[in-house]
Amino acid sequence: MSRISVFSAPFLLGFDSFEERVDRMAKSAEGYPPYNIERSMTPEGVERFLVSIAVAGFALNELEVIAEDNQILVRGRQKDDPGREFLHRGIAARQFQRSFLLAEGMVVKDATLGHGMLVVTLERPPVEKIARHIEIRSV
Repeated sequence: MSRISVFSAPFLLGFDSFEERVDRMAKSAEGYPPYNIERSMTPEGVERFLVSIAVAGFALNELEVIAEDNQILVRGRQKDDPGREFLHRGIAARQFQRSFLLAEGMVVKDATLGHGMLVVTLERPPVEKIARHIEIRSV
């Protein structure tokens, strides 16, 4: 049985890769770690996004942020220390991978870690609207 997609409409040309990304994002929608996304505008008209991810207990060398293929991939890998003996363990050392789909033109500016929060800064500069006249040829 084939699945009917919103992106299969005849007037949506070239959106098949976008559909693949949305499917990939839906599969990775897990609740850990929690995150916030804030949006603001700079005086120059640049749209800025701050993605704040709660990564308490993770060191700088245990986190990785990768920007590729119009998405951000954030990974955290903690290693268990076998030399430690816990009487009670309520804070798990768990791995995670969280991805965020980016629109065309989004730029990843930087990532900072402080007070248990990993903050990834994104910007979308204003885009000039370009219209051009297409010459119609006779064949």
